[in-house]
Amino acid sequence: MADIRHRVSIKAPLEDVYQAVATREGVAGWWTRTVEGDSREGGELRFFFGQPEPSATMHVRKAKANQRVEWRCIQGPEEWLDTDILFDIRPEGDETVLMFTHADWREPVEFMHHCSSRWGYFLLSLKAGLEGRQATPWPEDLRF
Repeated sequence: MADIRHRVSIKAPLEDVYQAVATREGVAGWWTRTVEGDSREGGELRFFFGQPEPSATMHVRKAKANQRVEWRCIQGPEEWLDTDILFDIRPEGDETVLMFTHADWREPVEFMHHCSSRWGYFLLSLKAGLEGRQATPWPEDLRF
């Protein structure tokens, strides 16, 4: 199994970073504008990228306030099915560190490389928005 991993330091309060990854409204501010569903532990979130059907649906496995959010992909690209997306956050000095993992890819196919670049981009979108700059969620994102 293979993982995508990113570490981002954000000059924002821990609680703000947690809300950005743990709530529909938060995720809509940096990943994709259209998010539906229940972001509470045990809920399901649906993420839309311009199609009438969701591009991905995540089961919220864990939402531990100001520490960790875990999603399990239950619908989406074949390569994403049964993978886990983890957001671990912690304070570090006057910043908050976000450790991101998209875990348990069956194999490191080319699409994984693409997703690694896109996750990195969107995590920097999250950072920008929380630091007072312009976040660029889909469809305002840079296409590459």
